[in-house]
Amino acid sequence: MSHLADMEIFARVVATGNMSAAARELGLSPAVISKRLSRLEERLGTRLLQRTTRQVAMTEAGQGYHQRILAILASIEEAESFVTRRSSDARGTLKISAPTTFGRMHIAPYLGPFMRRNPELTVNMVLSDEMVDIVGESYDLAIRIAELSDSSLVAKRLAPVRRILVASPRYLEEYGTPNMIEDLDHHICLSPHNNEPWRLEGPEGPVTLRPVGPIQTNSSEVIREAVLGGLGIAQRSTWDIGPELAQGQLVHILPQYAASSNLAIHAVYPSRQFLPAKTRFFIDYLASLYGATPYWESGKAPKIV
Repeated sequence: MSHLADMEIFARVVATGNMSAAARELGLSPAVISKRLSRLEERLGTRLLQRTTRQVAMTEAGQGYHQRILAILASIEEAESFVTRRSSDARGTLKISAPTTFGRMHIAPYLGPFMRRNPELTVNMVLSDEMVDIVGESYDLAIRIAELSDSSLVAKRLAPVRRILVASPRYLEEYGTPNMIEDLDHHICLSPHNNEPWRLEGPEGPVTLRPVGPIQTNSSEVIREAVLGGLGIAQRSTWDIGPELAQGQLVHILPQYAASSNLAIHAVYPSRQFLPAKTRFFIDYLASLYGATPYWESGKAPKIV
């Protein structure tokens, strides 16, 4: 059993990023944590962590070991929870990865009710538009907006995504409203922040456009503000511009064209037979918050029960 305890200590040090934080969470002293890690490395015959005064970093061997013990520890946790009925409570730290803008707009404002229902839970939400390694970086789940391909991970669809073409009334008054897809050749189209083409589905089938606009940026929010400011036409998701559409600050143009209907918001998590209560509760909370027809389609705030 001491071997399993050493695995748990190692995993907690990796999750918290330093031995002091891990010691506090486990109710041990930093000296004990250091001693147990050294004993584990000695038994395995390899260094798992590179230590500094403030933080630790996994070695290549440590990364491989960490990936393999996570499933073991999760299975033990679930087995104990099943026997003691602790699975009905959410405890510990829930580590979440989410896209920057979506996380700021549609997760962060609604954490309060969820955390009040689960007072023994701490949330660590990391906002990034990069694709994180959920297992390798010890995330409980990630929110991803995409057409998901085959993966070793499990995904739950939380809400549909409707990505449409929009412009401000000011722009349309100055340049006119396009009536056909070919009309876009004579309009200012704001290219996406990642320079990917617009992939649309229309009456004639799939259409791919490569807009070249006067703005280059690595920020999706810059493009959002540019289209609101009347600088051109942009392709935006309704979760990003719902209130502006409802209030008439933006106009939906060429409604017969939209991005793939397979786009969706997903909660992605490691493939396990049992989910920890904290992860399951949060996924269910987001699914109920967004619903089959998400609140942003009407431009209104959600009703939280």
